[in-house]
Amino acid sequence: MNLHGNLPRSIGKLSISMKELWLRNNKISGPIPPEIGNLKNLNTVFMDYNLFTGNIPSTIANLHSLVYLALAQNNLTGQIPDTIGNLVQLNDLKLDGNNLSGGIPATLGQCTQLKILNLAHNSLEGSIPSKIFKISSLSEELDLSHNYLSGAIPEEVGNLINLNKLSISNNRLSGTIPSALGQCMLLEHLEMQSNYFEGSIPQSFAKLVGIIEMDISQNNLSGEIPEFFASYHSLHHINLSFNNFDGAVPRGGIFDIAGAVSIAGNDHLCTNIPIQRMPLCSTFIDRKVKHKFLVLALKITIPIAAVVITTYSYLATIHCRKRMQAKPQTLHEHMKKITYKDIVKATDRFSSANLIGSGSFGMVYKGNLNNQENEVAIKIFNLDIYGAHRSFVAECEALRNIRHRNLVKILTVCSSVDYSGADFKALVFQYMPNGSLEMWLHPKDHAHGERKILNLSQRINIALDVASVMDYLHNQCASPLIHCDLKPSNILLDLDMAAYVSDFGLARFLCIRDAGQDCSESLACLKGSIGYIPPEYGMREVISTKGDVYSFGVLLLEMITGSSPIDQKFTDGTNLHSFVDRAFPKKTHEIIDPVMLQDEVDVTETMKSCIIPLVRIGLSCSMTSPRERPGMGQVCTEILKIKQTLSNSHAE
Repeated sequence: MNLHGNLPRSIGKLSISMKELWLRNNKISGPIPPEIGNLKNLNTVFMDYNLFTGNIPSTIANLHSLVYLALAQNNLTGQIPDTIGNLVQLNDLKLDGNNLSGGIPATLGQCTQLKILNLAHNSLEGSIPSKIFKISSLSEELDLSHNYLSGAIPEEVGNLINLNKLSISNNRLSGTIPSALGQCMLLEHLEMQSNYFEGSIPQSFAKLVGIIEMDISQNNLSGEIPEFFASYHSLHHINLSFNNFDGAVPRGGIFDIAGAVSIAGNDHLCTNIPIQRMPLCSTFIDRKVKHKFLVLALKITIPIAAVVITTYSYLATIHCRKRMQAKPQTLHEHMKKITYKDIVKATDRFSSANLIGSGSFGMVYKGNLNNQENEVAIKIFNLDIYGAHRSFVAECEALRNIRHRNLVKILTVCSSVDYSGADFKALVFQYMPNGSLEMWLHPKDHAHGERKILNLSQRINIALDVASVMDYLHNQCASPLIHCDLKPSNILLDLDMAAYVSDFGLARFLCIRDAGQDCSESLACLKGSIGYIPPEYGMREVISTKGDVYSFGVLLLEMITGSSPIDQKFTDGTNLHSFVDRAFPKKTHEIIDPVMLQDEVDVTETMKSCIIPLVRIGLSCSMTSPRERPGMGQVCTEILKIKQTLSNSHAE
């Protein structure tokens, strides 16, 4: 079927004996009519993958015989009605991929026959009701990922003894991982990444012997990696990256399989056998011994110094140096530093053949450190340029505090002096073989730029990668982080064309003003890039997340049209937004980059189902007024739907 238009209210007049309603995978729009509640004998309702808007009607609770309810992948808004708990016969409830807000109703705990509960990719907030974890019938899937849920996971999670898959990733959950989770011995897939969990991995996890995939990356977990993971015979992949684990990495089992274990971003891990890029544990022990002597020395010298230096002069010194010195002293204390000599060798004495880019504050070289197999990108700061030192500090501080799969990873840092004794600063990143998005969108602007083609699917994937990063920075960091310089040259592409956001030299953490604290909302030192700076920054308004939303909107319109916002055709007060807005929607086909549709069979349908919605997102994000721009969480959800629509069309 390929149904369009609204679902008529007369649907409530269909035969009351009707058992099933299948409307999935169409283009039905408008609200779900409340009259659907008249069809009281329905046991199956599949209305997913449509364009429904508005709230979930409370009358749906009248369908007491419902076993399957799928409203996923629509544009539904509002809260999940409390009355949904009346559907006590439900086996399968899928509401994922909408714009639902508010909390998860505790009344869902009354649906004691549920096998699947999927509320992922919405804007749900608050804590997860403990009653959800008491639904012991949940056997196939509990997916609450990609929301704004907070609080701790209660011990009641141990009631899910029949569950196969638990996904609570990409939320704001905190606290320790409950030991009761080890009672869910039928778990095969566990996804807890991108939260704020802390503490160690519970010993009760030793009972999860049937686990196939486990992802607990991008949290604040600590302690040693348990040895029992090596005895898991079913485990295919485990992601422990970007936590605070320490001690020796276990040996045997999955730890001996290349690529099966991810442990990047745990700077205190070591190994008992020589492995490339992993320090020996014996080295760590020597450091700990030295640290103990240092602590003892400090205990003796500090009281003596306190007698000599008065309290008032001490406080004055701290106050004067707080802003200028505090951050540089602690920025990269956890990173292994390299020397100027290492940088010179890695770049072949800064050979022009290794120069791959330049920016406002310096140059970027391709290089090889210590004859390692993988190449790296080395960003060298020109400290003669005003703001370069501050940019170095800002980038180190930002990248130390954020972790996301689509952020360029900082590998190490160089804060040293060159051969003349002058200060030298450099950052070393993972190298991206496919360069920047700008090189793909505007190849003619680059020397030796060969024709590069990004198809529609690649552009949507890149947009989703970038949007997910911005959503993470704005909504999932402990302190919201504003990038302040989002543009194609700061979007890098790996071998698989996955996008990575880079260059945090202008980034600002938002903070609450209090005594003695300088909030990062000031525009005094902000530069940004012409064409991507939101108009309110020109009026010296405070920095906000909506500024990044504007930059993303311009970036998205640039990806769709192939036109740069600083193109010479934008004169007499026009800009990329107004250029696109004048053509939207009827003449959109006239202004898009035609090369991205070369792989599409049905261009007309692709325009309607994918391009038009993408343009709408780009226009809404780049509105003049910050209040009219959506949040990046909503943008992620909408782009994900477009991606799924395109995937479905390719599968047909």
